[in-house]
Amino acid sequence: MATHAYPPSDPRYHTANIEAALDDLIRHLREDTHAFDEPKAQALFETSAEVLSGVRTAFRHYDSGAEAAMRAPGMADPGYRAP
Repeated sequence: MATHAYPPSDPRYHTANIEAALDDLIRHLREDTHAFDEPKAQALFETSAEVLSGVRTAFRHYDSGAEAAMRAPGMADPGYRAP
């Protein structure tokens, strides 16, 4: 489990846990594609790893505020002025 820079009441505490779990699962899926020779199963595992990579990216965007939709209210509009 990751060392946390945030208290358990902060969502980023939990997103770090999920990101670590996704990293492990993605790595496991990719490693397992070499454990067997069945092309459809290999495609399933690799596709699953790619989809989960996208989910992990969404969590990272939440943490960094990279996506406008993941920012605090008002921050998404560059012209926003707090009242």
